[in-house]
Amino acid sequence: MTEQAVRSVISQGALEIAGVTMFADLSGALFWEEPRLLVVADLHLEKGSSFAARGVLLPPYDTVATLGRLAAVVARHDPRMVIALGDSFHDRNGHRRLSGGDRETLAALQARRDWIWISGNHDPALPSSLGGMVANEVAIGRIAFRHEPTGAFGEIAGHLHPKARVATRGRAMERRCFACDNERLVMPSFGAYTGGLSIRDAAFAKIFRTPGFMAHVLGDTRVHSITASRCY
Repeated sequence: MTEQAVRSVISQGALEIAGVTMFADLSGALFWEEPRLLVVADLHLEKGSSFAARGVLLPPYDTVATLGRLAAVVARHDPRMVIALGDSFHDRNGHRRLSGGDRETLAALQARRDWIWISGNHDPALPSSLGGMVANEVAIGRIAFRHEPTGAFGEIAGHLHPKARVATRGRAMERRCFACDNERLVMPSFGAYTGGLSIRDAAFAKIFRTPGFMAHVLGDTRVHSITASRCY
């Protein structure tokens, strides 16, 4: 895809958070153009192997699929920095179960760019051997990046895996979405095996405190912006 075509797709997902314009990528990543910063949330790598250890068999391809999608969006934007907003691994030991090939893919993604792992509730103690830096949260200007949303002004968080159910052409469609009211944002989960929480859930009402916040829904070819109260 040419750079012009990429920008044509991205421009349809422009979001404003605390006066800063960022772009919602159809993959579920967020791109801040000026510092060339890419943000992803809730990769939940090695979820399949975590379930298998408890006797629940899932196809063991989630890490490969998630890293493949991440590699595509990194190639598309060529960021200087990547921030992973917590729950990058599905459990505390998930990083130990990475295959050699997946470790190589991750190392290639981290090469020549800054990489920050935000601690999540599933992976609160990531080791330095993963590469990059580990932090509880990161502030850049008026924007704060953390795992669990607090409702603070200028906050970009993950954790809740927002999704929206909307009616279109006589049928219902349920998709991942960015939840945003121009002052704060909750990102969709990026992982291949992650579920979602309806933006009509009370958890979002506690964060946004107004029914006028928006669901920026990830469609097939563009981002659709819909008032959350219109979703069900």
